[in-house]
Amino acid sequence: MVEAAVATTDPSSVNAAAPWYADGLRFTCTQCGNCCSGAPGAVWFTPTEAEAMALAVGVSVDVFLDQYTRRLGARRSLKELKTKAGLDCVFLDRDSMPGKARCSIYKSRPSQCRTWPWWSEVLESPAAWEDTKQRTPCPGMGNGTLHSLVTITIGLSGSSPV
Repeated sequence: MVEAAVATTDPSSVNAAAPWYADGLRFTCTQCGNCCSGAPGAVWFTPTEAEAMALAVGVSVDVFLDQYTRRLGARRSLKELKTKAGLDCVFLDRDSMPGKARCSIYKSRPSQCRTWPWWSEVLESPAAWEDTKQRTPCPGMGNGTLHSLVTITIGLSGSSPV
């Protein structure tokens, strides 16, 4: 059945369905921290990601959940700390590198963080991309490295594109 559908697909219709970012998008993280700060939000994570983050900070999963997360409905999110920049992720480090904001658990950060800005709501349309770029604000969106459709699609799948 699948083979028949593939065999009868009109090649011109494949291009018609290409997303608006088919030629790629430019993005380079500037370590501004804006995507990890601002208005109240949520950083969701899986149990496997909780284990990795707990290991990264050197505590048990139970201690990690108690000290670094909060319950939001039926789920848990990373805690936020009130700062002059707004509400920072509990793991956002603004002190160790002057002028930069870095993730203190970068290698163990959740998929939600690893895949920024390749989120479905951000890539919904050119207007959504521009709105996110302005609202966050993210100086890296639209600048720097040109990421291919493949890289963006991997990010959309929830996997780390790099």
